[in-house]
Amino acid sequence: MDTRDSDLKKELDATLHARRELGEEYESALVDSFLEKVDQRIDAAVERRVRRQYAERQMAAARDARSPRPTDSWGERFGFGIVSMVLAVPLSAIGGGVAHLPGLLVSWAGIVGVNVVQAARTNPELFGRRRRKTGQDGDWQE
Repeated sequence: MDTRDSDLKKELDATLHARRELGEEYESALVDSFLEKVDQRIDAAVERRVRRQYAERQMAAARDARSPRPTDSWGERFGFGIVSMVLAVPLSAIGGGVAHLPGLLVSWAGIVGVNVVQAARTNPELFGRRRRKTGQDGDWQE
């Protein structure tokens, strides 16, 4: 039996003993007093539960804020590809016009490099890096 339950049982025994000694005229006051104590216990238990749930929600929100968010959406990939191709035309013209073939190769190496980095960032498993979730705490490891 829990300590709180045994305390409540003692309170009930004391209330019943006081009722026997004082008589029925004080029964209403004794019952009201006992019920007030029970209400206080219930309120305290509910408050503890609410605090615990609130703390758990805060912990979960903190874990979610800390963990990486998936950014591999179709729109982002499509937009990045379009911007990359649009910028490839003037970069190719400038690199080819200034330094001929080596300039063209350097500009395309830069374009390819930026796209590889973007692909690796949004799809870690693409280049052999795997992310796995550990435990219940939601921390990510590479």
